[in-house]
Amino acid sequence: MSFASLGLSDPILKAVAEQGYDTPSPIQAQAIPVVLAGQDLMAAAQTGTGKTAGFTLPLLQRLSTGEPVSANKVRALVLTPTRELAAQVGESVSVYGRYLPLRSAIVFGGVKINPQMMALRKGVDVLVATPGRLMDLYKQNAVRFDQLEVLVLDEADRMLDMGFIHDIKRIMALLPKQRQTLMFSATFSTEIRALAKGLLKSPVEVSVTPSNATAPTVAQWISPVDKNQKAPLLCKLIHQGEWQQVLVFTRTKHGANKLTRQLEANHISAVAIHGNKSQNARTKALADFKAGEVRVLVATDIAARGLDIDLLPYVVNFDLPNVPEDYVHRIGRTGRAGQVGQAVSLVCADELDQLRAIERLTRQLLERRVEPGFEPVHALADTQLKAPARDKAPRRKKPAKPGHRDGVRSGDLARGHRAPRS
Repeated sequence: MSFASLGLSDPILKAVAEQGYDTPSPIQAQAIPVVLAGQDLMAAAQTGTGKTAGFTLPLLQRLSTGEPVSANKVRALVLTPTRELAAQVGESVSVYGRYLPLRSAIVFGGVKINPQMMALRKGVDVLVATPGRLMDLYKQNAVRFDQLEVLVLDEADRMLDMGFIHDIKRIMALLPKQRQTLMFSATFSTEIRALAKGLLKSPVEVSVTPSNATAPTVAQWISPVDKNQKAPLLCKLIHQGEWQQVLVFTRTKHGANKLTRQLEANHISAVAIHGNKSQNARTKALADFKAGEVRVLVATDIAARGLDIDLLPYVVNFDLPNVPEDYVHRIGRTGRAGQVGQAVSLVCADELDQLRAIERLTRQLLERRVEPGFEPVHALADTQLKAPARDKAPRRKKPAKPGHRDGVRSGDLARGHRAPRS
């Protein structure tokens, strides 16, 4: 299958070819025809699967015809959870739409709003936005949705995790009822399905990645180590392995800043990226890292999704995430587009619960490698995929009372006695 066989126009095919692509990824092959047909779409796709082009290409195709956009209005709106992802999507729109007479803009917080208002003055065909800044612009009459044809919710699960649900609902109330809606999410969780039910009309569902699966191109292993020895161990791994480009995740902003100082003290160029950094500082840090001017990028989970770094060979979990799904998104920064990568986690005894949760979520026990000279004083206990059986004598089952089902009252199911998630 080729991109041409999907029905894309010559200007778009030319832009795609210039990026070196000739065969669509599975998510692109499934999503593009649905979007071109004007149907609503609910797509499950992990980062690194090509999902951004999966909606960008057909969106541009649809917008290449139709009425010109009026002042302060938009024809397509793409909502993203983070500034970094907004910038990535905006770049994709610009690259693939370079031979089309379309205008686009990117708006997010952390930078001055006036230039964004100026960019919207003539109207734009594609607006990529984070929810908070979009609402700010709407309140200042800088953007209107009368001409909106298509809405895209990118990484919808992340937006829910970050507490954007109220902003999303307020935005939805402003949009025309007659529109095409596309929702992309890493998983089809109960919460995502509930959101989709109120936003999409008879959507086509596509899924190209098993839920919470990690890419086979990523070699994963953990190094048991005491907490106070993590930074020295990381320095050793970088020096000894001659790692030249490493993305390191910490749990907190303070931890990111502290680790950056420790790396610099060991003659390893490093820069931190997190929510307390200004947008200009974050943009420069990422640009320097991509250009190879900085060896290590230390990030909090704000960068776990949306960062698009070509040929990134190493991801290190300096701290394990509290939410096990974030592990999948973190290590998804490497091993992309068929390339191989390594994901290393430095795990202390205090992180046993997080390790267990990650292994059960991904359904695999991670290989352990103890580095000589860094044997932990506080041993990391063994793990297993299934919870250990309780050593208790079986209780005699009492007959169910009237109005009960197998000893559970029918009303309990509606009050939170849910079946366990797999």
